[in-house]
Amino acid sequence: MGPWTHIDWRHVIGDVNFGFGAHSDFMGMRGRVHDMQIDWFQRTIGDGEALEPDTGQVLLFVMGTNQWREETEWPLSRAVDTDFHLRADGRLTAEPPPVAEQAEEFTYDPLDPVPTTGGALLMTDDFRPGPLDQAAVETREDVLVFTTEPLTQDTEVTGRVRAVLFAATDGPSTDWVARLCDVDENGVSRNVTDGIVRVRAAAPGEAAEHVVDLWSTSIVFRAGHRIRLQVTSSNFPRWDRNLNTGEPEDSATTARVARQQIFHDPDRPSRIILPVVPPA
Repeated sequence: MGPWTHIDWRHVIGDVNFGFGAHSDFMGMRGRVHDMQIDWFQRTIGDGEALEPDTGQVLLFVMGTNQWREETEWPLSRAVDTDFHLRADGRLTAEPPPVAEQAEEFTYDPLDPVPTTGGALLMTDDFRPGPLDQAAVETREDVLVFTTEPLTQDTEVTGRVRAVLFAATDGPSTDWVARLCDVDENGVSRNVTDGIVRVRAAAPGEAAEHVVDLWSTSIVFRAGHRIRLQVTSSNFPRWDRNLNTGEPEDSATTARVARQQIFHDPDRPSRIILPVVPPA
C-alpha cells in the first residue's frame, strides 16, 4: 500500500514530496511495483507451486516518516483505537467533555457546496488528488474545525479511521463529511483521509449518532504537528450533493438550506477514533 493516487505512482503526490523511495519503480529499493504484481499473480494463479514470499504479507508506506514497512497482518493487532473528542472552541482532546458544552452549528447550502480539495480522487485534471493545503476550505463558515494542541511526540496512526458524530439537521435528509488533516509546524493543514455518510433524520432537529468511515491510512503525525478534524456536509463534485429534501437523488429537482448541529457533551461524545500504534 503506497501513498499514490490512481495510476500516478510517483513520489510527489499533491503538495507533498514523499521521497524518492516512495516511487513505484523503487519501493525503497525493493523493486518495481509492477514486478511485485506479476509475482503475486504467479504465486496465486500461476502454474506450479507458489514460492515462499520474500516479504511480509503486507508492505505499507508510512507517511510522515516516509518509510516502507513490512507487516505480517492487516489490520495491525497492536494498534489501539484511541478517541479524540470534539470540544468547545474548536479543540480536539483525548479527554471527553466533563460537562455539557454548547453544540456547534453551521448552515449547509447545497447550491454553495464545499469544493473538492484533494483526496482520493479519480476526476478531471481540474481537481488535483492527494494531500493539499486546506486553508480555503477551513475558512468557510460551513466547515467546522477541531484541532489538538501541538503533539509532544511522534504519533503513528495506521489502520481504519472512523468518526462518530452526534448530529442533527432540520431537514429530512443530509450528508455528514469528516476529514482527518495533518497541521504542520507552520500551520499548514493538509488532508490525510476522509469519508461521508448519507442519513435520513428521524425527526427534524433530533440528534442521532452517525458513524463516518474515513477508510484506512498510515501516517506519523510528527512532534510539533497537530491533528485536525474537519466536519461539514459536502465535498463537491467528488460526492454528489445532498439537496436536503429527502427526494430520490436521481430525480430531485429542488434544494433547501439546512441548519446543522454537532453535539459534544457527556451523553453525546462526538469524536474521531484513530488506530494509534504504540512506539516500538
